[in-house]
Formats: sequence, C-alpha cells, structure tokens
Amino acid sequence: SAIAPALPYYTPSMALNDLIFELRGPHNPLEAIALWQQFFATTAPLLQQQGWHVAVDDNVQMIFHQTDVVDAKIEESDNNWFGLRFDVEIDGQAQPLLPLVAQIIEHYTPAQLPETLTVELKAGHYLTVQRDQIRPIIETLYELYDHESLQNDGSLRLTRFDAGRLAELDINSTNNLRWRGGAALRRLGQKLQNFQGIEAIPLPEGLNAVLRPYQLQGYHWLQFLREYGFAGILADDMGLGKTVQTLTHLLQEKQQGRLDKPALIVAPTSLMSNWRREAAHFTPALKVLVLQGPDRHEHFAAIANYDIVLSTYPLLVRDEETLLTHRYALLVLDEAQIIKNPRAKAAHIVRGLKTDQRLCLTGTPMENHLGELWALFDFLMPGFLGDNRQFTSLFRTPIEKHGDNERRHRLAKRIAPFMLRRTKQEVATELPEKNEIIHTVTLDKKQAALYESVRLSMEKKVRAAISSKGLARSHITILDALLKLRQVCCDPRLLSIKQAKNVNESAKLELLMQLLPEMIAEGRRILLFSQFTEMLALIEIELHKLAIPYSLLTGQTRKRDAAIESFKRGETPIFLISLKAGGVGLNLTEADTVIHYDPWWNPAAENQASDRAHRIGQDKTVFVYKLVTENSVEEKIVAMQARKQALAQGIYNQNEQGGELKLTADDLHDLLAPL
Repeated sequence: SAIAPALPYYTPSMALNDLIFELRGPHNPLEAIALWQQFFATTAPLLQQQGWHVAVDDNVQMIFHQTDVVDAKIEESDNNWFGLRFDVEIDGQAQPLLPLVAQIIEHYTPAQLPETLTVELKAGHYLTVQRDQIRPIIETLYELYDHESLQNDGSLRLTRFDAGRLAELDINSTNNLRWRGGAALRRLGQKLQNFQGIEAIPLPEGLNAVLRPYQLQGYHWLQFLREYGFAGILADDMGLGKTVQTLTHLLQEKQQGRLDKPALIVAPTSLMSNWRREAAHFTPALKVLVLQGPDRHEHFAAIANYDIVLSTYPLLVRDEETLLTHRYALLVLDEAQIIKNPRAKAAHIVRGLKTDQRLCLTGTPMENHLGELWALFDFLMPGFLGDNRQFTSLFRTPIEKHGDNERRHRLAKRIAPFMLRRTKQEVATELPEKNEIIHTVTLDKKQAALYESVRLSMEKKVRAAISSKGLARSHITILDALLKLRQVCCDPRLLSIKQAKNVNESAKLELLMQLLPEMIAEGRRILLFSQFTEMLALIEIELHKLAIPYSLLTGQTRKRDAAIESFKRGETPIFLISLKAGGVGLNLTEADTVIHYDPWWNPAAENQASDRAHRIGQDKTVFVYKLVTENSVEEKIVAMQARKQALAQGIYNQNEQGGELKLTADDLHDLLAPL
C-alpha cells in the first residue's frame, strides 16, 4: 500500500494481494515506452525488495540498450548533394540513428524534449538516449525531417548549401559525436559559419569606378560565392550600386580566365539600357550583347562570343528555345522579385537555364510574405529551404501566424551566408550627402516610331525657319520642336497630334512604376518633379491602380498647405510636384529621394528642385534619380549640360527674357538627331 499509490499505472485485484500493471490514458508511444522502462528499472526491483513476486506476461519482451558514442558519416557525391547518416552501435552492429530520431520528432519539438528518451529499435528492443546527447542533432536538422526525406539506408540527403549544418553540429554537440569522411564539406561548413571573414580579392584592372567600402565587401562576397559554387541574393537598397558590384565581379572573372562562357543577365525591359550604359562606363572591357528588338534573332548565333548577354523577362518566353541551348557562366536575375510566383512562365523558364552559378538582384527580396523569399531560394538553390509545403509548415506558418522568434532566428541564420543586404541607413556614413543616379530607358517600337516621325517633321520646320530668319531668330520654332520630342519621351498622350493617339505605351512611365513600389517598400519618402502637369495627372492614374497614396502640388492646387502638411506628416510616401508650383521655396527635409521625371534645360533649376530635400536640416543621404530616354533629345541635353552649362540659359533663362538664343548649329544637329 505504501508503494502502489506512487506507481503510475496499476489495478488492485479483488484479492487485494495482487497488483496488475497496465498502461491507461492517452499517451504517445515514446511516453509509454519510457513508463515501462521506468517500471522495469526502478519500480519492479523495489517491489521485489519488499517481497513481491513480479510476473511478466510472455508477450512482454522489453530489452533496453544504451550507447555513449554516435558515428556521423558523410558520403560525398559528384554533384551538389551529399549523404549524412548517424550510427549507434548495438550489440556490435551499426544501427542507423536518424530513423529513430524521426520517431522523436514526430512527438516532440526540440524545446519539449524530456531529459531521457527511449525509442524502439526493433520488436522488443529499445534504445535509451539522454536529451543532451540527441538534441544537437535534432536542433540542427529539425526542419529537414519527415518520412519522405530519409533514404532507404537511414541517411539524409542534403545539398552542399547545407554544409553550414555540419559546423552547427560540431559547435552544439558534446564529445560523443565521432566524424567519418567529408573533411572538405566540414571545412566549407566552418567557412559558412564564419562567412564574415571572406577573403579580400584585389579589384580587376580596367575598372572605371571607385567602389565604396560596402560595395567592395559586396564584390568580395560575390567572389566568395563563386569560389565555393554557391548562389545568392544581393539585396541592397535601390541606389546602392548592385549593378556596379555585379559588373566588377564579372570583370574579375574575365581577367582570371574563368568567364569562358557568357553571363546571362535577365532584367525588366525598362532597365536594359541602364545595364548597357553602366557596363560601357564601368567595365568597357566586357563585350555586351543586348538581345532586344525585332532584329535580335540576327545575333543568336553570336551569343557565345560575348561576355554579357542581356535579355528581358517578356522575351524569355519568345526566345526560350535559343536561350536553353546555351550554358552560361552566371545567370543574373535583376529585380528578381518578378519570379516570386513559381508557377509563372518566366519563373519556370529561368529554372531550366543551364548555368554554373545563379545570382538574384533585388532591393525587396520579400514584399508581402515569406513565400516570396522561398521562391527566390528555390530558383537559386533548389531544396535548400525544402519544398513549399515543408517551408510553409516549418517556417512560414510559425513565423507569420504565431510570431515564433526561434524559427525566425533559425531561418535568418540559415540564409545569412547567401543573402547580402545593406540598407541606405546602414551605409549612410559611406555615402555622399547627395547621391545622383541617372536611369536610362529605351523607347519601344511604336513609341520610337512616333519619336522619329515627330523628329522628321519638326526638323523640316526648324530648317525652314532657320533658312528664312536665321538661327538666332528661330527660337520659338526650335523650342516647339524640342518640346514635342520631350513630350514623346515622357508619354505620347501629352501630344495632341493624331499619330500619338495610336501609341499606348510609355517606356519611361513603365520604368517609373517599376521603381516606385520598391522605393516605398524600402521606406523612402519621395519628391517627384515634372514640368508637365499633364504628366503628373497620368502618374496619378497609375498610382491609383496600385493603391499608392500621394500628395499633389501644381499651379491648380487650392489647398497648397494641406498637401504639404500631408506629406510632411508621413500620410503619403510620394509628393507629385510641378516645376513652377514647387521648384523653389519649399522645405521638405522629410524626403530622402528626388525623382526628376523629365530633364530640365536649366540645371540650376533642377538643382533647386533637388534642394527641396537636400538642404539644412536634412539628416539623411538624398538620392536624386534622373529618368532619361536613351539616344533621345533628353540624353543629348543631359550630355550637353555636362560639357556646356550655358546651354540651358541659351534656351530657357528666366532672367533674360527674349535674350539671344545661344545654340550653335552643331548643338541643334545633336538635339534633332535620330534615335
């Protein structure tokens, strides 16, 4: 009677001199085994000491084993996969441990493990392990476990990207883990655990850029990924130079003789000219092929002769057959969030492209949910984060729905070596107070045809005016010609001529709407300037489509102060401002980004507008973006401003009304040149 009440499960017989032990109540199998082990190890001997006769039913056979050493064996293969198995020795025989661990994971999370665990080896035989002995294995490999992930031999199939887990095991396990094989993978794992210590690589010769310290770190990181055959996401904020870091990496690869195949860069259509222009400026030694336009098929046969091949997401579908026939040294996806839907056609095609290495560039690797981050890594390193079902179960649901910080920390630690992200706030001390960036865009077929039609028509009028009145007295005709060309560049809908009604595309507006959502996702506060109030109205329509709130200030704005205060209070992330209404006199240091939708003739006026944000009281780096149509009158004006500041005053000078037009014949020839 002194013993019985303390026992977990018993039934007194009618004779009161028998105790019948049986399990009752809802218990998982591991708890049941542990209770029987407790009975045989502790309770039964105690009963026998007090004179009880313990009878065991013939059907009950329970033999318990223990082990102090676990053998960890790595089996490497020729591809990116390796096998990892753990064995324990039972009666001189190696017994795979992972299938036994799967029993534990089925009933416990790592945080719920009891001090002692007992699992079934085979009928009647059980293994007892201590929590501290098994927990490092479970914590390190927990998210990989399910019945489908184990191989028939009891091993786990992992990718090379999982090498960091081996270092985790080394760090977390006690001295009971004995390694066999996989020395190179274990060294790689140590490198991943300490990936901040990446080796510094000299910059390539011929680089026409001075990299800031964080950009130099990014270049070293890209070289690290290449050295170990890894993929990654360069996720710096917009404007921090993801393009120049990538180009520097490619130039180094060429100079070291490793760029024996072209690198394929896939980007939105609106960014094609930007890649071409920056490659020509920063890395002129790299041969670049732009696969764009109706004549691109003529260049397919020469793809292998170039260092960089540029294509667009829409053209992937049309050129799939050709692109799939080649193998690339590097596949780069710019604005990679475009493939966040893994079922989209472009996402499917890029997964099929043959390449030695993959790289994603995006300032917003995750915009709405963790599934978007999974989609990028599923392209980069298939299997690294499991399939979509596993990832949702192990990370997305616990983190997004339950606020599980432990899972969030585990996910962040897992992807850390393969994603490099710096925000503008983090590198503010390395940036100039005002960071000017020119974004170029190429006109599509219909818009380019309209530009050429207007150019030919206006060139004829200008030459007739000059022939009749001379260059200096033809300024009204010249200004009208240049105005119409600038309107075509901004948006054909600004023109009132008949031909423009049939053109429903605007390359620059498309570029703008590509940039704005990413900027807003980064927390930018944006001033957007245009000389054309009609253009601001068209931008308003696009903002409404995306449900992006904005403030507006034009000459027609009646509640000017209300519009300004709405932006200053943070109620709207974008302030649309016309040149005449807000180019001077405003103090908007809340903004950290300025966009000039259309370049202005007078660079001083352009600087005045930028100084609405870049002024006394500003405590952030101001990013100034100038959107310029490639090879058009806009690009000609920007180039002329750089070498001839007086040009703008020759066309528009508010202080010299009716002054002499200071355009030369050569200037006019450049301005009216074809695309």
